[in-house]
Amino acid sequence: MGTDALVQFFETLTPESVVALPRHYTEDAYFRDPFNEVRGVGEITGIFTRMFENLHEPGFVVTNRIVQSDQAMLEWDFHFRIRRFRPEQPWSIHGTSHVRFAPDGRVQYHRDYWDSGAELYAKLPVVGGAVRWLARRMA
Repeated sequence: MGTDALVQFFETLTPESVVALPRHYTEDAYFRDPFNEVRGVGEITGIFTRMFENLHEPGFVVTNRIVQSDQAMLEWDFHFRIRRFRPEQPWSIHGTSHVRFAPDGRVQYHRDYWDSGAELYAKLPVVGGAVRWLARRMA
């Protein structure tokens, strides 16, 4: 497996291909992002299944990668539209994933880093104004 296969998997991810996650993640893999912290390939599969249920046309584009030994940092842009909130409006989040690979090349650790305040909450009506105000006050 490894970095190339993982990037290919995420850049071509579809609702149908989510079931192939166990080919890329170990059974006890750890995953964390700003909204989730889970262990196990079944739980991780559930996160991506729900992503397709809640978002319209979600897609990852890996823009940079740094690979060293059994780990990688992947810089990406995630494009999507929210099904139940202004479905015509495109959204984009910029982030980074740190992944560590097991000896068989599958991911055993996956942590996403992205700024949920600036990348998501600050762009929402009502909540966005409060987030931007708070960010200015703390600067």
